[in-house]
Amino acid sequence: MNPQLQDFYARIARVQTDHARGYGFEAQGLLGRSHYGRKARRRPSLLKPLLVVFLSVMTLKAALYGEVGPETYNARVAELTVSQGLDRVGGYLMIADPATIWLSEKMTQYLPNL
Repeated sequence: MNPQLQDFYARIARVQTDHARGYGFEAQGLLGRSHYGRKARRRPSLLKPLLVVFLSVMTLKAALYGEVGPETYNARVAELTVSQGLDRVGGYLMIADPATIWLSEKMTQYLPNL
């Protein structure tokens, strides 16, 4: 079969499919009916909520560390790490890392009355 004829029949099939879907004639460069239809929904990203939770936990740790002091904070975390169940997991999550100590110092520097 002639390649130009095959191209013609392919275009006719595409136009018939579009008509079956309810689309009208759409010239290139113009906004046709398909432009105003409902867009496909994107899957929400999991990265942003996890980042918010991480930053919230770090801020909470730093605020607690700055409020009760290093000795008291480390003693309470040590009590949590030797306990049973979920308290042990919480104890390991609340260990004062360098980022927590740095953030605590910055919070007490800029928010001394907190």
